[in-house]
Order: sequence, then C-alpha cells, then structure tokens
Amino acid sequence: MNVSLAEIKKARELLSGIVCRTELAYTNTLSDITGNKIYLKMENQQRTGSFKLRGAYNKVANLSKDAKKNGIIASSAGNHAQGTALAGTLFGIPSTIVMPKNAPLSKVKATRAYGASVVLHGCVYDEAYAEARRMQAEKQLTFIHPFDDPLVIAGQGTIGMEILEDLPDLEAVVVPVGGGGLIAGVALAVKSLKPQVKVIGVQTKNMPSMAESITRQRIITYNGCPTIADGIAVKTPGELTFELVQRYVDEIVTVDEEEIAGSILLLMERIKTISEGAGAASVAAVLHRLPAYQNKKIAAIISGGNIDVNMMSRIINKGLTKSGRKVVFNMIIPDKPGSLWQLLKLMAETGANVLTVTHDRETRDVALGHASVQLELETADQEHIDAIKNLMEQHQYCVNIL
Repeated sequence: MNVSLAEIKKARELLSGIVCRTELAYTNTLSDITGNKIYLKMENQQRTGSFKLRGAYNKVANLSKDAKKNGIIASSAGNHAQGTALAGTLFGIPSTIVMPKNAPLSKVKATRAYGASVVLHGCVYDEAYAEARRMQAEKQLTFIHPFDDPLVIAGQGTIGMEILEDLPDLEAVVVPVGGGGLIAGVALAVKSLKPQVKVIGVQTKNMPSMAESITRQRIITYNGCPTIADGIAVKTPGELTFELVQRYVDEIVTVDEEEIAGSILLLMERIKTISEGAGAASVAAVLHRLPAYQNKKIAAIISGGNIDVNMMSRIINKGLTKSGRKVVFNMIIPDKPGSLWQLLKLMAETGANVLTVTHDRETRDVALGHASVQLELETADQEHIDAIKNLMEQHQYCVNIL
C-alpha cells in the first residue's frame, strides 16, 4: 500500500470524533523575536498528549479481524505507546507496549492507564523495537509500527491538512523528526495541496539519523547521545519515511540540547503551554535555524506535551540560572555571633530573595574561627547579580559564584 493524499483524507474521516482538531495558535512572542508570523500547531493538547494517536488509531482501525484476534504490540519511547494503548482499548483489543528502560515514568504510567501491558527493555527506542519484534513472533501478535507504515503516516498527515485549512497562505511548516512518520505525512499532505510551501524538518544534534541519512542518500544507523528530546531519539529512520522525506522535505536542520531546553522554558513561561523536548525542537529551529526567513507565515508543530515533571524541574532551574534569575553565592564569614545576621541584613538591602542558607564551619578549606556560607538567591538578571557581588566585596566579603 502506498501513501497518498487520498489515504490521508480517508484517515481524516475515520479519525473524526476520535482525535481533537488542535488549535493553530498565533504567537506574538515568537513572531516578535523572529520577525516572522509564527503559528503553533498545538498537538501537545491532543488526546494522549501527542499527535501519535492519529496514526496509531488509523492503523488499528484498518486491521482485519484476524490481525486483531491475538492482540497488538508496539515499541515506543512513550507517545506512540499511549496512542496505541488507547486505540487498542477503544477497539477492545489487548495491547503490549515495549518501552526503553529510561522512558519517562509519566509516559510509562500513562501507557498503563490507557490499558496496555508495558514491558521495559533496552536503553533506546531501537532496542525496545527489537524486543517487540521478538515478542511479536513468539506470541503471534500484530505489530503497530510507530512511523514506517502507510496507515500510520496517513494518520499523521491529517495534521498537514488541518494546518492548511486554518492558514491557507502558509509559507513554511517546521516539523520534529525522529523516525519520520510525522514529517512524511505532513509533507505529503502539504506538498500535494500547496507545493510551494517549504517543509523543514528538525532533529536534535544528539541523534540526527534522518538528517545524516538524507545527506548520505541512504538509510544509516546513527549511534548518537542521550537527549531531552526522547520522542525523536531514533537511531534508524524508516524505509518508507526516508523515501517520502527525500521526495517532499526541503531541508532538515538540527538543534542542540540548550536550544531545546530554552524553548521548553520559553513555551512554558511566555506562551503558557507545556511541551516535551521533541515538541519544543520545532520552536528551537524557528528561533535559531531560520535566519533566511523574514516576514513569512510559518507553522511549527508542537508534537507532544508529555514531559516528565522531574525533567521539567531541572530545565526550569537550569534556565533560571542561565538567565541570571537564580544564583548561588559562597562566602567566608567570621564564626561569631551576629556574623550571619549581618550578612543576611546586607543581602536584604539588595532586593534579592534568599531561597536557602547553608552554614558550615567544618569545611576542610575554611580556617578555624571562620565559616562557609552558601546563599541560594532569586535575582532579577545578571546585572542584579553583578551589583550584589560588588556590594558584598565593598563590605569585605570574598564572594565566589557557584
């Protein structure tokens, strides 16, 4: 079976009433920063928290009775897992999902809540995929591929149709890329309906498997590094998706971990929406990789919002530190009554908010009769930090910023 616009249209009819038609939201914040007119396709607000339900449901709905009989199995870092689990439950089909051991706990719990049996295996998606294939053969289950399947690609392509309907004068669309199912479907839909629209893929520099494959003009396996964009951490692109990306995608750019983390924080703080790393990759590309685009109407797909809260906490703290809104000062003070009070009184005059105080007189490199004090401070910006440091040094404190 080939993927075509007709198949995407069929998928759209089948998905009606099952998936949400997510908002295409204009963002003043990103538009002002980039000089373009930026719209966000909010698939992070989709049922199950990502676009993956579209493809998974379309695939399961088209299975024969025999294919459904013994149950379905899939491998996933998290989002396809939830989409497949819900699709199986909606059709009354038992589902088994193999996920990497380091998959976010929130995604593992959600997959189980949607009715699937979860097996944790391997450290990356490809290892989970191999185990799922082994279990499929052993138990005679039907495999639901996360990206390299015509029906899955057709389901994801419905996003491209929705974007063009909501923004007919679209000039470019930016799409996160892992195995390639999302961009293959979106690119096919967009190029079939409006060939002049640019389709730009984005991968993390830690796992640019599709970008490298396109550059070398053959599918390669890329042994990359761990990434906060776990949803697009795929070592080997699909055969069908590779072919469609070659045919329909104009370019693939890569973004680094700092850029992705910064985009997650910006989306949360300025645009009031939660995105996982894979979803924020498109925003990172809009912010850092499209200098040739000016005053263009660009849609960026926020592909999912299923971020682990512990990861979110680390990203927030790192972002606050990087932007000068949180800092840790280390100082040596005399170990005598009133010394700490005098320090805190002086700090209060700076307008900084003291979050934590650590007072230690037994640190090895602190002389007898003195104590080490660490102050974690909430500050306004780097200029505020510099002013505090200068004031402390004027009062004879030796300050180290940790």
